[in-house]
Amino acid sequence: IGTTGAKGAVIRLDGKVVSEAYREYICVYPRPNWVEQDVAMIVGQALECCREAVHKAGLDPAAILSLAISAQRCCAVFVDQQGGLVRPMISWQDNRTHEEVEEIRAKMGAEEFYDTTGMPLTTTWIVSKIMWVRKHEPENWKRVAKVVQLQDYALKTLGAEDWFDDVSDAGFYGLWNPYSFEWSGKLLSALALDKSLLPRPSASGTRVGGVSAAAAERCGLKAGTPLCVGAGDQNSAAIGAGIVHKGFLSVSLGTGGLAAAYLDTPFRDPNRKAMVDNHAVYGKWQLEGLQSGAAGVFRWFRDEIAALEKEKAGKNVYDRLNEMIASTPPGAKGLVLLPYLASATTPRWNPHARGTLLGLTFAHDRASLARCFMEGITLEVRDMVNSMAASGIPIEQVRILGGATKSELWNQMQADVYNRPVETLKMTDAALMGAALCAAVGVGEFSGIAEGAERMVQVDKKYTPDPKKVGLYDEIYGIYCLAYEALEEKGVFQALAKLQAGY
Repeated sequence: IGTTGAKGAVIRLDGKVVSEAYREYICVYPRPNWVEQDVAMIVGQALECCREAVHKAGLDPAAILSLAISAQRCCAVFVDQQGGLVRPMISWQDNRTHEEVEEIRAKMGAEEFYDTTGMPLTTTWIVSKIMWVRKHEPENWKRVAKVVQLQDYALKTLGAEDWFDDVSDAGFYGLWNPYSFEWSGKLLSALALDKSLLPRPSASGTRVGGVSAAAAERCGLKAGTPLCVGAGDQNSAAIGAGIVHKGFLSVSLGTGGLAAAYLDTPFRDPNRKAMVDNHAVYGKWQLEGLQSGAAGVFRWFRDEIAALEKEKAGKNVYDRLNEMIASTPPGAKGLVLLPYLASATTPRWNPHARGTLLGLTFAHDRASLARCFMEGITLEVRDMVNSMAASGIPIEQVRILGGATKSELWNQMQADVYNRPVETLKMTDAALMGAALCAAVGVGEFSGIAEGAERMVQVDKKYTPDPKKVGLYDEIYGIYCLAYEALEEKGVFQALAKLQAGY
């Protein structure tokens, strides 16, 4: 269940996808930097996907062994004592909670927060959203009995016995200790929050009930079909990409982007920049870099700047954009994009950062702009990869995920920009594959997630870096870093954020 759409799939134990279904939905932007969603509508769309996928598979619903969910993380769902929704879900992309972040900083400091949670102190985590509702919506707050995530709400809607959150997802509350595998009493006490607000942490692949009769009518499954705890989207994507060994990194370019590396020993980033959460393989860790824009930035370009191409395409508009990009030399004729349309996350962690286009002249055209946007998104991922490598994490092989892998041009560009071999997967939606792994483990089909990944995940194509392009992208990345540092040092980002807050 993603940010702008839900997908359901029936997947066999050998990793073959039998059927898929998709539903699209929207985010709501009440004010600048506010992002909300209608969670009941989203879960309803997800259940429709499930129904359609089962129908397309042509199977008796009784043939479905179990169900698990992968869902977007860092989204705050406020429910009352009866499980009803108190207010719209606050999205992971929301940046309204600067004051609450400063309150946390004043109470315990950013360094202690990182050392406790494995997370840089930022507006992304659910804890600041909880504090915002408590402060700004007191009437709503009186009704709040639980603050859960999207996967938790979907599982409960389907018939789960309680409010469950997977351990890998729990870290995105900003209240979880990934080293002791428990909610942090220190943080809860410092912020005057009660542990009873939070869901029950459970390992991915844990069976937590069965599909209720009411939910069965909506989702097309047989009542009683086992429900299993899945994982947050990027934790699920990591296992669905086979990232269950050291040296492997997954890069997912969805609405947002994420790079994830497997760790079998506890790790604390000495620079306190990367996110350390729990891997979907229980007892292990995942080092992450988060990108708040990613393919969502390219979609914005498609809709707002390349509208004419979209109208004239007569085919998939992305095919047309790829043709335009291929016609323009690497480096976009000297254009460089800082793709911070939704702020800067790993490793910069700057909520004030804004999208910036550098080098524009009369010699540039829409094709140059298209390449510039694709390259800018990829350079931001390189920023994450470099930060991880600088922290001592070996990155030898990159597996790329998501819809962006349909572009052969972008796949090769990633190998060139990261200067590492890149692989794609036969199942491009690795998060769905990860959910299937969790569902299979929950009913005993595999001894654990690592075994399931070895059995179900299949590599498709491989791309090796082009040395000539590697050198060019090294130069462009240097300009990218210089530009960011200059804009930040001179206060340009802060001034722009202040200006935009008035609209």
